[in-house]
Amino acid sequence: MSERPLATAVICVAALIVLALGYFVLRAVSRVTTRLFQRYVAPRPVEDVLTIVAASIATGVSAQGMWRFSGDVLGFDGPLRLLLFAFIEVAVITSAVRARRNMRENFSAGIDGVAVWALTCLTAVLSSMDARSAAEAVFRLAAPLVAAWLWERGMAIERHRISGRSRIHWRLTPERMLVRIGLAEVSDRTASEVDAHRRLTRVALAAKKARALREAGASDRKMRAALAKLDREMDRAVEHTGLAVDEARQEALLSQIGALYNTSALIDLSPPVPWAPEPASPALPAPGPRATVLVDDDDDDAEMVDAAPQTADPAQRAALMRAAREYWDKQIERRFVPRASDIAHETGMPLATARECRALWKLEPRAHALIEAAQSEHGGVDTGTFPAIEVPEPVLTANGSSSGR
Repeated sequence: MSERPLATAVICVAALIVLALGYFVLRAVSRVTTRLFQRYVAPRPVEDVLTIVAASIATGVSAQGMWRFSGDVLGFDGPLRLLLFAFIEVAVITSAVRARRNMRENFSAGIDGVAVWALTCLTAVLSSMDARSAAEAVFRLAAPLVAAWLWERGMAIERHRISGRSRIHWRLTPERMLVRIGLAEVSDRTASEVDAHRRLTRVALAAKKARALREAGASDRKMRAALAKLDREMDRAVEHTGLAVDEARQEALLSQIGALYNTSALIDLSPPVPWAPEPASPALPAPGPRATVLVDDDDDDAEMVDAAPQTADPAQRAALMRAAREYWDKQIERRFVPRASDIAHETGMPLATARECRALWKLEPRAHALIEAAQSEHGGVDTGTFPAIEVPEPVLTANGSSSGR
């Protein structure tokens, strides 16, 4: 080196220049990488970044299989092979980008989402056809499908994040199948609550069957068998559900019996049609006092009530319905079954609408139990004119089934 000082100096200067250039190149690459990371990677969740990395690896495996297929099967070589081997992978990436843009604009991947899966299956089959063993064929089939699945899951997560809803709800899920075969409960009831409900239902069904046989004039043998079954179910309910001391269970049993005994009343209901137009009401005379009409509130006694004009405003009608329902619930809590005229007077609802609401609401379990208790105490039928009288033993006294009989 000392014999050639000029060459040594040139080499040293060149080395310093190369090192300086390398430093600046590395710093530029580091800055670009940092900028790209902060712009595209840092804002994304970790699962999205891992999805992109895994999908890229799977796409590389698929492209390597297409490289071998284009050389061994198609006979491509040199620059032609380099240019054409990965055309399907490029088409898959293009369709995936288009599908993501379409999803962000229309909340659906559209035909491009279908194209991603179709092209993925095509490249998986082609790359596996040049495999040297069955294991390699399975691997080359799986790699593109893994990439497509990761893309699909990333799309689903982003769709849910943007729209706030999922695309579909599967009808066959493990939870639904377990509920269907009876191994799971829909609600969060405990095992004791489920068992108590089933035992009370058996009592109610046995009572309904015994009553139906008696009304049909069944033979003594059938009646004895039905009554024996009713007695057994009642004994089990009292033993396992605490029916004798639990007022909530007693009320639940009465509600079931009341509903089962009066199923035929459903065919006589005339509920109001919510979308039907309101009937036109006659105009009230301008001068003079308010007009009154004579109405019959489902009974033999007529009374005078104010004739309120029908309202055609849906919002006002809905407000009247809510007020009437609140008034009805408060009176039922007081063990009083209001008349239609009471509902109309308290809420300002038209009497015809109050009648329809009362005819529907009085079939509910609590109101029905109160009416039947009053009928059992005083006789007669529900005429809409009397309140339900609170009896000393409200449990198991509906439908004439009190302990004193």
